[in-house]
Amino acid sequence: MTDTAHLAARLPRLAEDEQRDVRRAHRPFPFDRVVLWGVTLVLAGGFAYIVAINPNFEWPVVGKYFFDPTVMQGLTVTLGLTVVGMAIGIALGLVLAIARMSKDRLAWSLSALFIWFFRGTPLLVQLIFWYNMSTLFPRISIGIASWDTNDLITPLTAAVLGLALNEAAYMAEIIRGGLLSVDKGQAETAEAFGMTRGRALRRIIIPQAMKSIVPPTGNQLISMIKATSLVSVIAMADLLYSVQSIYNRTFEIIPLLMVAVLWYLLITSILNIGQSAIERYYGRGDRGSANAIAPAAPDAVSKQESAR
Repeated sequence: MTDTAHLAARLPRLAEDEQRDVRRAHRPFPFDRVVLWGVTLVLAGGFAYIVAINPNFEWPVVGKYFFDPTVMQGLTVTLGLTVVGMAIGIALGLVLAIARMSKDRLAWSLSALFIWFFRGTPLLVQLIFWYNMSTLFPRISIGIASWDTNDLITPLTAAVLGLALNEAAYMAEIIRGGLLSVDKGQAETAEAFGMTRGRALRRIIIPQAMKSIVPPTGNQLISMIKATSLVSVIAMADLLYSVQSIYNRTFEIIPLLMVAVLWYLLITSILNIGQSAIERYYGRGDRGSANAIAPAAPDAVSKQESAR
């Protein structure tokens, strides 16, 4: 056996010895990290104590209204608007992203114009615009059918349109970025196997792009939860509007606002946990590939040397 082949055969044993030495290696006590953690915990605990004992927060009032029926009804509206707005936004955003990447000049132009307008104007302005649509078009006619605009564009309709169309513009760019992250060779291979462009998107491109699409989509969902508070300006009874209607009667402004804050924090915390789980699901392939490659390297070297 040559020296090279002998060394290749010993590689697995050497790797195990090095790992054992690393595990037994003495690590110095991290005094700086302990001090930093201690200072952080003391400051956080002090702040929490000050907030807890501050009578101006009126925590008993917060507990009284936390599960109030009016608040729960507003919370239901907020969650419903979030789900509907995100569902329409993602579906329309996917269409816009595909059109934005299309070679068809008309589809590309219409998609770019939509994204430019709805990303370039504030969401609050769009909501107010939809709510006052009857000022521009008192009646909406399609063929022989005609409707009063105020009957069609209710606060709920205006809220859904404003949130969904604004979200679609942002989701279009997120999805387009995810699709562009997939190697072009994937689409070319699918085409070589006779797949249509639509089937290649569904079966190959989009599943691989999800790893790049999920994190920013999770951020958009959390932003949507908070953006629903803007619909209170068009008299939509969401969570913020509900607490406002209560403190307009009781004048307990701070505790009622704390009720809304705590509910928003609870919902976004749950969404963060769900987002992390989804990211781990779509990232499991990379971790599996890395774990499979690492131990296989010494064996591969050994086989190559033996073949020589």
